Amino acid sequence: MTYQQLSRRLAKVYDEGEAKAIARMVYEVRYGLTMSEMLLEGVEEGRSKELRREELEEIAQRLERQEPIQYVLGEAEFCGREFHVAPGVLIPRPETAELCQWIIDSLTTHFSPLTILDIGTGSGCIAITLAAEISEAKVTAWDISEAALTIARENALRHHVDVQFEQKDILNFQLSTLNSQLSIIVSNPPYICRKEAETMEQNVLDYEPHTALFVPDDDPLLFCRTIADFGLTALKEDGWLYFEINPLYADELATLLKEKGYHDLEIKKDQFGKQRFLKGKKVKG
Repeated sequence: MTYQQLSRRLAKVYDEGEAKAIARMVYEVRYGLTMSEMLLEGVEEGRSKELRREELEEIAQRLERQEPIQYVLGEAEFCGREFHVAPGVLIPRPETAELCQWIIDSLTTHFSPLTILDIGTGSGCIAITLAAEISEAKVTAWDISEAALTIARENALRHHVDVQFEQKDILNFQLSTLNSQLSIIVSNPPYICRKEAETMEQNVLDYEPHTALFVPDDDPLLFCRTIADFGLTALKEDGWLYFEINPLYADELATLLKEKGYHDLEIKKDQFGKQRFLKGKKVKG
């Protein structure tokens, strides 16, 4: 199957530009072909012709069912690195890369040691990026899913960073074991209300893990509130809390954190102009 043939098949499901982009990604990522090579020949030529034909047909069928290309190829780019992904973890988003960069750019307070906890790590993209970019940091990452942690550990090995991965449920965690040990807590927690599902893309709903996406309609700040309470115990004095958030509840969350005693609160917009991130500092004493 040639690049042109795959593009035409996908154009029945996606618009023409997106179909071409997805087809191009298949040939670049899976087979290492340049655009000129794609246009000159099909990957069926040469060795393993039959196996490649069968593999391409399977890829085409999965893409025709609108399975995300990142799951089909098992790869997603994040902060200049390739991460293995599978349906058990969220696909890393550009917005989350902005969160990582905000943390890196904001590191002005000296902590010794510098300890970071990523809650709800998924593929490990946040924890691994911070470990790679902040050499002095000691990074720990939690997730409730052992399947996600398996993927995250694989990604850490792939990028040669040391992250301590642990299976923990923040909604059922005993706070006393981490008194004033952490410099930074970061989380991209579930923050989409179920009532918002009707506005979401179908391939996200069909393939990405709902436990990593949704919060109850009657408690949209469930995870952020729980993590904020945890931070009051686990953060060092002047330690920072960073969230990726639902823009609909940005002001409400800021008010909640202020009431709990966090200060130096800041809401930051993402590249699309939405209030997507929030940070706050633990009050002294």
